Amino acid sequence: MKDNLLVSLSRKFAVDIIKICEKIKNEKHCSVLTNQLLRCGTSIGANIHEGNYASSKADFINKFQIAMKECYETEYWLCIFKDSELITENEFSVLFSNCSKIRKILTASITTAKGNDLPSA
Repeated sequence: MKDNLLVSLSRKFAVDIIKICEKIKNEKHCSVLTNQLLRCGTSIGANIHEGNYASSKADFINKFQIAMKECYETEYWLCIFKDSELITENEFSVLFSNCSKIRKILTASITTAKGNDLPSA
C-alpha cells in the first residue's frame, strides 16, 4: 500500500513541479534556477520508480535514499523560490507539504527495509 501511495504522490508531485517551473519560466524568464528545481523535483519519483524494480534490498535502499536526498534538495529550492518571490506563499506551502510527506514515507520505507531506526527526517 505505501509503495503505491508513494508512487502516486511522487508522480503527482513531479507534475506539479513541472507546472510551477513552466509558470515561472513564462512569467519571470528565470530558467537557470527553475531547471534546478525541475531536475530534483522530478528525480524523486524517478528514483522511487526505479527502486521498486531494484535487483536487491541494498539497491532498493540506495534508490530510496537518493530519492530522499532529492526531496531535501527540492525543499531547499522551494524555500529559495519563496524567499525570492518566484512562487507565492500558497504555492510554496502546498509544494513543500507534499514534498515533506513524500520524504517521511521514504524515511519509513528505508527504516523498514533496513530493519532498524534511522534518525528523524
